[in-house]
Amino acid sequence: MSSYTAISFEKLSRLIGTANAPALIDVRIDEDFAADPRLIPGAVRRSHLDVQDWASRMTGQSVVVICQKGQKLSEGTAALLRCASVEAEVLEGGHLGWTAAELPAVPADKIPKRDGRGRTVWVTRSRPKIDRIACPWLIRRFIDPAAVFLFVTASEVEAVAERFGATPFDIENVFWSHRGELCTFDVMVKEFGLSTPPLERLATMVRAADTGRLDLSPEAPGLLAASLGLSRMYDDDLEQLSAGLLLYDAFFRWCRDATKETHNWPTNKVKP
Repeated sequence: MSSYTAISFEKLSRLIGTANAPALIDVRIDEDFAADPRLIPGAVRRSHLDVQDWASRMTGQSVVVICQKGQKLSEGTAALLRCASVEAEVLEGGHLGWTAAELPAVPADKIPKRDGRGRTVWVTRSRPKIDRIACPWLIRRFIDPAAVFLFVTASEVEAVAERFGATPFDIENVFWSHRGELCTFDVMVKEFGLSTPPLERLATMVRAADTGRLDLSPEAPGLLAASLGLSRMYDDDLEQLSAGLLLYDAFFRWCRDATKETHNWPTNKVKP
């Protein structure tokens, strides 16, 4: 049975990808990280040596601390965080336990460089519809909960990316873009090592709606309709993104938990 100061990888895997996921802090030493330079989805690397310097930034958050085996480094770091009034738990079995269970892990070299506040910054075309809402949702839920998204005039995306140190996506001739029949969301799922059945199903929905191949997914027309409706409701791209995150939260939970559930309108009329 787990301690109140520890969380199992099964429970954590159910939280990752949802709006209620805890902040994940990877405190593996450099040697252990070099042996497997991947991160549990959403995790940020920090050193246990200066925990008292960054603990104040975690106040008010739920935190899971991850080390190699879930022992001294994470135990000590989590204890110091709790002394700073942070609700901190340790991942049972650590990074090794997570990977032994064959759960998704993100290659660290695929994550863009962070800004001075520790955030990844991304830029794409303004007036998003499908891919440009789906990709930010994936990034916020599985890569960087603090990610910043810039929506700019299409012709200025690459120049803004260069001047402001942002990563361009969903435009032609950049790494994070369509590839053949795959849309940008497909590419991100694969490159970030997130190819789980729920995300693969969601990727098919996004691809079908984004590329006009609605026959690929029975749910795609609904996603397309909702996406176009949101684009008419909001003039502000960031407000539309906030609303779109809830939409993709719902579709993800359906893909993960509810694909076999049906709904009918029951009646209690007594047959004559």
